[in-house]
Amino acid sequence: MAKKDTIKVTLVRSPISAQPSHRECVRGLGLKRMHHTVELEDTPSVRGMVNKINYMVRVEEG
Repeated sequence: MAKKDTIKVTLVRSPISAQPSHRECVRGLGLKRMHHTVELEDTPSVRGMVNKINYMVRVEEG
């Protein structure tokens, strides 16, 4: 069984002053606080959310 592709996303900038839709993307990715890292499946929908808030997150291929 092949391992699914994943990415690690870390919140590096506060979403407090961001647009409401960008804050929703942060929440949708499961990021709760600064420097919180989540490992997500690499899908087009996740990539779209990450691209929308690329100025707030750090992404590592995993």
